[in-house]
Amino acid sequence: MQIMLQLLLLAVGFVMLIKGANWFVDGASKIADKFGIPQLVIGLTIVAMGTSAPEAAVSINSAIKQNAGLTIGNVVGSNIMNVLVILGLTAVVKAMTVKKSTVCYEIPFTVLITVILGLLGLTDNTVSRMDGVVLWGLLILYLLYLLHMARKGQNVAEDTPRITQKDTLWRLTLLVIIGGALIVWGADVTVDAATELAHLFKMDDRLIGLTIVAFGTSLPELVTSVTAAIKGKTDIAVGNIVGSNIFNILFVVGTAALITPVDYSIRFQVDTIVAVLAMVFLLLCVLPQKKLGRLGGVVMLVGYMAYFMYLVQ
Repeated sequence: MQIMLQLLLLAVGFVMLIKGANWFVDGASKIADKFGIPQLVIGLTIVAMGTSAPEAAVSINSAIKQNAGLTIGNVVGSNIMNVLVILGLTAVVKAMTVKKSTVCYEIPFTVLITVILGLLGLTDNTVSRMDGVVLWGLLILYLLYLLHMARKGQNVAEDTPRITQKDTLWRLTLLVIIGGALIVWGADVTVDAATELAHLFKMDDRLIGLTIVAFGTSLPELVTSVTAAIKGKTDIAVGNIVGSNIFNILFVVGTAALITPVDYSIRFQVDTIVAVLAMVFLLLCVLPQKKLGRLGGVVMLVGYMAYFMYLVQ
């Protein structure tokens, strides 16, 4: 009975996180638009960071509660799942083309920052506030790169929400407040339920963070990528996943570390290596023809199954 209750609370927490992130991004984007902030800037900041809002809320909440297993596990687990499961599934359904900039710059950059995260954590088994500053510095560089690409006419951001007649300022403000509250509350519910489940199943927080919580917080990326692929915008599907992985490391871990130093267990070394290998494999798949085919997708899914078996053994 207790297990069912915690699973229900976990599901409720995920719904609150995802719905809250959608409302917050929708409201904040439209308010920014009303005040004359360019759509490009809104897309590169509010909308882009919005897809990482569930991971950010859970990881920051976990860090504050000194639950490092969920903090790092959620981010590393989400990044592994984004590539091996979400891109793998999407590629099996439909082969995906990849933009040249994603192949040449963004995927290698993701490999680099994943290695940096591992090195920062393993130096003293902590992602310190100074490490948070380093990660945020890299995030600012990435945002400048996105701005440069956008000015060259590259579609680097998701479509920003457009204002309609019913979007009054008070309604949008209410959306932001309710959305923000749902994100914070949803993160609290999710972390508590995940921690309780770990204790009930006698599993460690790392495993819960790498699997269940990672899957729940990756749902926005799954919906975005599958929708983009169905619409034939497969280059956007891959770009969204890679961008999300970058934001997860630089924005989520960086922000959590700035608030409170985050413990980085030696056991995360293998998971970080898997995250690096997943990105390297993606790069090898798309290098020849700027395309991720069905065979690559199948290998990714098999790779995740092997990694999952390693986790639960």
